Amino acid sequence: MADKLHFSLVSPERELFSGDVDQVDAPGSEGDFGVLAGHAPFMTALREGFVTIHEGDKVHRYEVQGGFADVTPDGFTILAEHARDAGVASA
Repeated sequence: MADKLHFSLVSPERELFSGDVDQVDAPGSEGDFGVLAGHAPFMTALREGFVTIHEGDKVHRYEVQGGFADVTPDGFTILAEHARDAGVASA
């Protein structure tokens, strides 16, 4: 079994997503980026765009408007200024 990445997406109102996933793509202030398990630690600001979460055969999408992304050895957390669920699809 491949390694999983623990990911949390949090807005000021509530936690929108938390779980072990395969990959997360996000809209960084310097450009889009993807994170897999074992990624090197870093922190960056986010711009408006979509966070795409790959969880097995499901793809979750959330629209975010600013915030911060923090990748640590324990996982990946996004603290979004505003976020809303944009749906789930099959990969």
